[in-house]
Amino acid sequence: MDLVLTDQPTAEDEAVVSNGLDDFNLAAGGVQDRKPLAVLLKESGETIGGLTGRTSLGLWFVDLLYLPERLRGSGLGSKILAEAEVEARRRGCLSGIVYTIQFQAPEFYARHGWIEFGRVPVGADRSRVFFRKELRG
Repeated sequence: MDLVLTDQPTAEDEAVVSNGLDDFNLAAGGVQDRKPLAVLLKESGETIGGLTGRTSLGLWFVDLLYLPERLRGSGLGSKILAEAEVEARRRGCLSGIVYTIQFQAPEFYARHGWIEFGRVPVGADRSRVFFRKELRG
C-alpha cells in the first residue's frame, strides 16, 4: 500500500473516492443522492461563466460562481444563483452552503439572503467567508 500525493488525480482516481463515499453513505444512512448542479452561461455555444456545485443529503453546495468582468453588475449573477436555488429546492434541499474570499463576493451573497457563519484567515489580510442559506419556506 502506498500514499501518493498529487495535484493531478485522474477521473478514475476521483471516481473511486466518490463512489466509495456514495456506497458508505447508502449503507450507513440509507441515502445516496449526490448530484452535480450547474447553471452555465453560454455565448455562441461556448461556456463563458456560470455556477457549479452539487446537492447531497439535503444540502446544496455552491462550489464556483464566475462571470467574465464585462458581465459583472448586469444581474446575470443573480439570475444564475436564483435558478440554481430553485433547482436545489426542487431536489429537496433544506439549506445551502457557499464560501468565498473577502475580496470576491461576500456582499453579493449577503444581498441574496445568505448568512455569514464564519471566517477562516488565509493570510495576513484576507479570509475565506462561509455563508449558509435556509431554503425552507
